[in-house]
Amino acid sequence: MRQIVQNLRSGGVEVRSVPAPNCGRMEILVETRASLISAGTERMVMEFAGKSMVGKAKERPDLVKKVLAKVQRDGLLDTMASVFARLDEPLPLGYSAAGRVLAVGAGVGHEFTVGDRVAIAGAGQANHAEVNAVPRNLAVKLPDNVPYEHGCYATLAAIALHGVRNANVVLGDRVLVVGLGLVGQLAVQLAAAAGARVAGMDLSKERCGLAVSGGAAWTAVPAEMEAGWQHFTDGRGFDAILICAATESDGPIEQAATMARDRASVVLVGKVGTKFPYAAYMKKELQLKVSRSYGPGRYDPAFEGQGLSYPVGFVPWTERENLGEAVRLMSLGKLDVALLTSHTFAFDEALRGYDLVKKGGCLGVVLGYEGGQVDRWSGGQEQKEERKVKAKGEVGVSLLGVGGFARSVVLPALRGLGGWSLQGVVSKGGLSAAHVAEKYKAAWCGGDAARIFGDNHTNAVMVLTRHDAHAKQVLAALAAGKHVWVEKPLALSLADIGLIEKAAAKAGRVLMVGFNRRFSPALVPLKGKLDAVRGPKQVLVRVNAGRLEEGWQHSDEGGGRLLGEVCHFTDVCVWLLGEMPEKVEIVQGGGQDCYSVTLRFASGSLAQVFYSSEGDASLPKERVEVLGGGGMGIMDNYSRTLWSQHGRKHVLYKKPWWKGQEKGHAPALAAWLRACSAGQQQGLPSVAELCESSRIVFKR
Repeated sequence: MRQIVQNLRSGGVEVRSVPAPNCGRMEILVETRASLISAGTERMVMEFAGKSMVGKAKERPDLVKKVLAKVQRDGLLDTMASVFARLDEPLPLGYSAAGRVLAVGAGVGHEFTVGDRVAIAGAGQANHAEVNAVPRNLAVKLPDNVPYEHGCYATLAAIALHGVRNANVVLGDRVLVVGLGLVGQLAVQLAAAAGARVAGMDLSKERCGLAVSGGAAWTAVPAEMEAGWQHFTDGRGFDAILICAATESDGPIEQAATMARDRASVVLVGKVGTKFPYAAYMKKELQLKVSRSYGPGRYDPAFEGQGLSYPVGFVPWTERENLGEAVRLMSLGKLDVALLTSHTFAFDEALRGYDLVKKGGCLGVVLGYEGGQVDRWSGGQEQKEERKVKAKGEVGVSLLGVGGFARSVVLPALRGLGGWSLQGVVSKGGLSAAHVAEKYKAAWCGGDAARIFGDNHTNAVMVLTRHDAHAKQVLAALAAGKHVWVEKPLALSLADIGLIEKAAAKAGRVLMVGFNRRFSPALVPLKGKLDAVRGPKQVLVRVNAGRLEEGWQHSDEGGGRLLGEVCHFTDVCVWLLGEMPEKVEIVQGGGQDCYSVTLRFASGSLAQVFYSSEGDASLPKERVEVLGGGGMGIMDNYSRTLWSQHGRKHVLYKKPWWKGQEKGHAPALAAWLRACSAGQQQGLPSVAELCESSRIVFKR
């Protein structure tokens, strides 16, 4: 299929050929018939992408702070590699579309059926793409009398509707809408439909005139508004002001204080400067609100990603309900979006539409798609295969999942190694699969994992998906006779670890978990020192992990950081001491993710992992201390490793200034490739050790 993306590095908008996405649980697969280019939001994205690195930094000082903190923590080269990897990723464009259901995922069969007409929403979901996979809470049925080219306005209408709700507009209110772009025009119509007397303000007289056609009782440019607002409101001021403009100026929010009545509502729907005159707002006791995009549920991964619902008694109007109400008002003729369409282009001419948006002067730009090609997309369309000829002894590797970690860490590490060739790339999102396949010259890419397991040219599978999928995919790969690399954790349950251990023994294939720190040149010397110590030894691992923003790691997909990341460090302890613990004690503290894991060994050795999310993330993340036989070693964040014994200090490892942190990814992958080539576990931990090490974090 084809999809429109923003190239963040070059600044250009491109149409790419990518595999169609797969339909997951609580999702529907939609053949797009129309999508709306947001002349405001998408133009801002294009302008940002077109800026230099310095310009991008000035635009996003918040990201600059994160980059500088990472430089302090991980070093310049690692940070720059991460930044350039992020800029290299194509950004999907679009967030408002309509189409026809092609497939229905588990859990939503009672709501949608194949052939349903739907309006869909969401950045990264309702893309300008011929097929989209959309969660249930970002899709609503489209009434039969609402054409697709109108239904594709539903997302922007939901944004405007939620703004009107936040303003508590009631019959007879005097309402001012500042900024008469698409969202402002829709807000005018919705406020008028609610029985309000609506005024509009914009720099463009043409858009002011359009707002009158949409139901505004009076519109004006700023100078005229200053002279006439008191007359329009009978001297009392506006009951509600919705700021839908897009400007860095604080002017709109300052002017609102003058025109609002006592205790009125001022709602920020657009993006404007937010320095407001405190005294003016305080004296009138104005309510200043920031409207949350489409409504409650937006940015909540449980609501949007997992399809959960809120209690209707507490949250009657979620983003999904707002989408549904928007299309209902269209079907009743109370919301006239046809009035707002300034240009329509066929999808083949989409780049002309973007050229127009970039120049300005347009409003609603609708893209139309050819329909009736359902069979073409069912099952996940794959790219045309360009089979590479493998060299003798070369390992054919296929990737299952190409998320951020795979793109920024695993693939760059693999790229510098020999003895392998990239065969297939499979990802739920077709865009990321196509991007990686093109960049690393894969033979094919697609959206169906079964293709990897049945590919005769694939000797080894790398499972790089989210944690909840690991066990199932490892078992499928082993059953297909493939060697396996699986990123930690191996599985999210003890039962699945047991199944994998039995399957690996039966298959006789190489299995490696991504416990790369065993291979780090900063830690390997400490292992050598401890191996020479007779008697009990001690290991302390301190991890300053930092807090996570809300995301999948804390959901059922991630299983939490104890299972998903602390296992990394308990494995380091087991490897350094060379034995499995006979007793495990895990204590969880307060904070987001704080754990103390104590391991006791039959030899009398002790190990402890102290993992905390509550430290200063700008400081080094990892520190390992080992003690035994009168000596002590310290590994400081993969930059330097010291050993002290008999009063003498020795530098065992010092990171070259031109290199990034050596956490062992490349040597671990090299050892795995050698093992795959030989068909033996040699050079890697045994399967039994990998499984037993993976079980430690479950022993509570």
